[in-house]
Amino acid sequence: MNLLLTLSKRLFFVALGVIFLVGCTNRYTYTNKSYHSSNISSPNTNVTRHSNIRNSKAMHRATMRPYEVFGKKYYPTVARVDDEFRGIASWYGPNFHAKKTSNGEIYNMYADTAAHKTLPMNTIVKVKNLENGKSVVVRINDRGPFVSGRIIDLSNKSAHAIDMVKKGTARVEVTVLGFNGKIATTLQEKNAVRSVSNYYIQVGVFSKIEGANITKRKFEMILEEQYKVILKDGQLNSKDIKRVWISGFRSEQEAQDFKESNNLKKAMVIAE
Repeated sequence: MNLLLTLSKRLFFVALGVIFLVGCTNRYTYTNKSYHSSNISSPNTNVTRHSNIRNSKAMHRATMRPYEVFGKKYYPTVARVDDEFRGIASWYGPNFHAKKTSNGEIYNMYADTAAHKTLPMNTIVKVKNLENGKSVVVRINDRGPFVSGRIIDLSNKSAHAIDMVKKGTARVEVTVLGFNGKIATTLQEKNAVRSVSNYYIQVGVFSKIEGANITKRKFEMILEEQYKVILKDGQLNSKDIKRVWISGFRSEQEAQDFKESNNLKKAMVIAE
C-alpha cells in the first residue's frame, strides 16, 4: 500500500511538471514586459494600429547614434515627409520571429513593420513594388538590411502584401509618410520634421568642363553606392566655374568622417 501511494504521488508531480512545461512553451516571456506570445498580432493586423510601440526619447537617442556593421559606418538621420528613395527591398521572417529588434521591440513577422539603415525608429513609410505596382504602409522598428544595394527589409506580412516573397527581392520606391508611428496629415506635422540641411564635399573647382568631368569620373569609380558626384555651376572673379561635389551625406559628421577616411585634406564640407 505504501509503495502504491508513493508511486501515485510521484506520477502526480510528474504530471504537474509536464503541464507546467507545456504552458511555458506556449507562452513566451520577454524582458520587455508588454510583450508575450498572446500579444503577437494575427496576420490581419492593421498597420494604423501600433499598440505597444517603443517611442521614448531614450530609445531615439540610442538608435540615432552612428553605428558600424561589417566594418561600414552608418549615420541615422532625420528625413522629411514626402522624401522618396529607390532601391532593392528584401524581407525577413520565421528565423527572426519573436526576437528583439533594434529599438527593443519584439519582431512580429505578421505585423506591418520593416528594417531601415538610417531612418528614425517609428518612421511610417509607403513601400511600392515598382515591378507590379502594389504597395504597403509599414513602420520602421529595426536596422538593416546590411547588404549592398538594399534599402529596406520588410516583414513577412508586408512582403506578401506587395507580392515579393517568392522572388525574395524587388525594386521599390520608399516614401516617408510620417514619424513616431503616425502618418503626418497637417502642414504643421509635415514641416515640423524637416531636416536642417543636406551636406556635400567639394572636391574640385574648374574653369573648364573637361577638368570637372575628369574629376567627376575619377570619384564615381571609387564611391560607394550611397554617394553620388554632381557638378554645380558657380562664379569666381566674375568667371563661370564648375564645382565638383560629392552628395548623399545627411549629417555634417558623416561628411567629415568621409573626408578624413579618404584623406581629402583640401576638400570642403558644404551645408545647403
